[in-house]
Amino acid sequence: MTGAPNPNMAANSPHRSPGRADGMDERILQILYKDSRMPFAEIGKSVGITAPAVRRRIERMTQNGVIKRFTIERGDEGTSAIVLVSVGSGHDTAQTSEMLAGLKGIKTVYEITGQYDIVTIINAPTIAEINSSIDALRRTPGITDTNTVIILRKIRTE
Repeated sequence: MTGAPNPNMAANSPHRSPGRADGMDERILQILYKDSRMPFAEIGKSVGITAPAVRRRIERMTQNGVIKRFTIERGDEGTSAIVLVSVGSGHDTAQTSEMLAGLKGIKTVYEITGQYDIVTIINAPTIAEINSSIDALRRTPGITDTNTVIILRKIRTE
């Protein structure tokens, strides 16, 4: 067989690289980004393959690490805060980041450059729970300073 591989080939086809998404996979991923609950049959109609082929591709992408996890985004997101964190010079920033990532309410941890060393994103149903998370963050060994901002409104860009 010559030419481009058929996108309807079985998921374990030797023509496809494990751990990589091909053009058809990318189209499926774009649909899932917009609506992860779309039925396989509808996805298949949109991209021109069968529902079972869509299912096999999604399973393969999950097994190969192209899709790391499935998640939900709640409509009642509650409150969010961004906390800028300074780590003392005698402490390991990477280790401090790992400790922060394990705290309740902290959804994302970024190590950054500039005046602060770490940025955390905290999500909680109430301001009281945000405050509780910030208090726990401030008690973490190595943290010397924080600067917190409450997110008033999120504008979707995706």
